[in-house]
Amino acid sequence: MGCGLSAAVRRVRRQLPTVLGRFVTLAQEQPHKPFLIYDGRVYTYQDVDTRSNQVAQVFLHKGGLKKGDTVALLMTNEPDFIHVWFGLAKLGCVVAFLNSTIRSKSLLHCISSCEPKLLVIGADMLGTLKEILPSLQKDIDVWVVTKDSTLPSVHTLLDKLEGASEDPVPVHLHCDNDLKSSVLYIFTSGTTGLPKAAVITNLQVLNAAGGLWAFGATKNDILYITLPLYHSSAALVGICGCIELGATCVLRKKFSASNFWNDCKKYNVTLIQYIGELCRYLCNQPVKEGEKDHKVRLAIGNGIRSDVWREFLDRFGNIKICEFYGTTEGNISFLNHAGKIGAVGRTNFFHKLFSPSDLIKYNFQKDEPFRNKHGWCEKVKKGEAGLLISKVNTKNPFFGYAGNERETEKKLLHDVFKKGDLYLNSGDLMVQDQENFLYFWDRIGDTFRWKGENVSTAEVSDVVGMLDFVQDANVYGVLVPDHEGKAGMTPGNDGNDRNFETTKISAGGMGLHFMKLWEKKHNGGRLGYFQPMEGKWSTFKMRMEENALTHTDM
Repeated sequence: MGCGLSAAVRRVRRQLPTVLGRFVTLAQEQPHKPFLIYDGRVYTYQDVDTRSNQVAQVFLHKGGLKKGDTVALLMTNEPDFIHVWFGLAKLGCVVAFLNSTIRSKSLLHCISSCEPKLLVIGADMLGTLKEILPSLQKDIDVWVVTKDSTLPSVHTLLDKLEGASEDPVPVHLHCDNDLKSSVLYIFTSGTTGLPKAAVITNLQVLNAAGGLWAFGATKNDILYITLPLYHSSAALVGICGCIELGATCVLRKKFSASNFWNDCKKYNVTLIQYIGELCRYLCNQPVKEGEKDHKVRLAIGNGIRSDVWREFLDRFGNIKICEFYGTTEGNISFLNHAGKIGAVGRTNFFHKLFSPSDLIKYNFQKDEPFRNKHGWCEKVKKGEAGLLISKVNTKNPFFGYAGNERETEKKLLHDVFKKGDLYLNSGDLMVQDQENFLYFWDRIGDTFRWKGENVSTAEVSDVVGMLDFVQDANVYGVLVPDHEGKAGMTPGNDGNDRNFETTKISAGGMGLHFMKLWEKKHNGGRLGYFQPMEGKWSTFKMRMEENALTHTDM
């Protein structure tokens, strides 16, 4: 997820080519300025720097960590998420952010795929730890952010922090200043399969951190973050963006529609981060007096529908909506500076020069980019939906997925317009108008987006397959009125030429059974709704039907 090279260029000029280096300097230059506000408590730049120093000291001397080790982090939004993250970064460790809503086999898959030496788990995730502890690899040390624990072979962190040195660890232990050095793994489903650990380098962190600055934010702003820190939007655009500016962020455990504007007023918030669903939830709240009585001037995020965009502005006042497009693992981004309702961004000569991209024809029957009789891809005309691809070169690298060369290679397109060229397949269909504004159209592949999360159809199929009377089931995303993204739908049969509605369990009962299985696997997170359908469709046919419906609605 990049927001241009401006931040990277300015950082190199200061000879501080990492966000961590920038943060340490700010802790010296403005030690008493609030960096983080959480549940009414203020943490200054110096406070966070000192606490993260202690974390680094503990893991250096008692955790046996060294530069280059990978540490998996399973925590929800709280100050210690940032303390642990920064402390590990000061040891030069690669930190893997685990999605706190997934459980069971999916969580174990994520942990094993990034091959961590150590797993750090927050106090409110101990229930999840108990479920996976017997199945964890024996060579992974487990640390919990508590003072004590009754779990076997588990280390505790908070008690050790009490007596830890506040001195910084030697600078040579910090992550390398090389812009292409890996510093994070952030999990994404991309457009296919189970979650994959996207490799995040210093370059990508710097680019994302420049997003707030690119939209006009300053060091005097106060950013409100309710999105989960394990995602790139909150962690990179939000937290790292505040560091880039030297600004303040207000962090909440989780989004609350009823408390959102109260918090904004209480903490004098001037910037907010959103996903489309968040804005819709706010618009669905009962109307109250004084809803425009706040200091919020910029809302930065993605996925807001045009109708919600208009309603949000009409109801909550003169707030500039700063929509952007970017994927966690991608090498291109678009920014909507103009506030064009519905657009994710706009291209111009310089954007094309520094970050070349195109929209190409897509073959829905073969579920792959269209190629003509000569074997080349073809660009779509303006106003037509096309697959977004971005050029991969030394200036715009693609770092892929950790330990997964197969999935990394699947994202690449070779010999697109000429022999030897290389492009990244975004997996997203877009439309560009005559003014060069870009609009999101649809997502291809085996995932759908629901409530801000990419849901893998393979994961849903696995859960449906846990029902003992289901032989097979294909899953796909469908549009739901008045909701962003899509919800999962599955047709299928029980192996005896009977559809779901003729099995011994009712459709409603089966849906309830499925939901219980899904919630057990995903920590209570609802997938959407369950709709049995008659017949057994192939995945290809379902995508074709879905595509036809989507294009008709457009």
